[in-house]
Amino acid sequence: MKKLALIVTILFATTQIFAQKIGVVDTNYVLSKLPQYKEAENRLNTQVEQWRSDLQKLQAEYERKKEAFENEKVLLVGDQLKLREKEIVDLEASVRNTIGARFGTNGEVNQLRSNLTKPYQDQIWNAIKTVSTKNNLGIVLDKSNNISVIFLDKKYDYTDAVLALLGKTLPKSDEKNNAVPSSGSRGKAGDKMTPRTRAQRKGGGIEAVTK
Repeated sequence: MKKLALIVTILFATTQIFAQKIGVVDTNYVLSKLPQYKEAENRLNTQVEQWRSDLQKLQAEYERKKEAFENEKVLLVGDQLKLREKEIVDLEASVRNTIGARFGTNGEVNQLRSNLTKPYQDQIWNAIKTVSTKNNLGIVLDKSNNISVIFLDKKYDYTDAVLALLGKTLPKSDEKNNAVPSSGSRGKAGDKMTPRTRAQRKGGGIEAVTK
């Protein structure tokens, strides 16, 4: 009897899960279509390139002085030798500290990228919540969050609905100069997305990030 009750419970739970209406949203694609995000990302990339350039100069200075020291240390004695050795050690430490502070796991680059993305992620989340409520969605999957979607019927893709809602909240200047594409730009309603279409779209799109 207990076994039968367990089977009924599992079947009921499974039915409830499959009864949920599921939607899919490509948040990376949405981010790539937000003019403000692209402008902020360009500023971030400019800053990162400057930091990389500064690091390369520091590394070049370290390598140059280290090579010179190795060639000349046989001629150095006493305090002069100690000073040159300390200079090399300090430069090496400076290179390591710069790499860690700016490009490490918790470095400035990752912190800046996180600060850049969060406000837009919050906007997207609110838009997804609104679209989910309007369309009675019980589950929403993020196609760009390590989820492999081999085939997707267009009717389950709510990315354009989220974009359209975000477009209404954009500042007027951005709406005029950088219009967010309407749902028609990604295919007619009811079209089915093939793996080829998905791959082409993904290649044109945003993890940043990511660093």
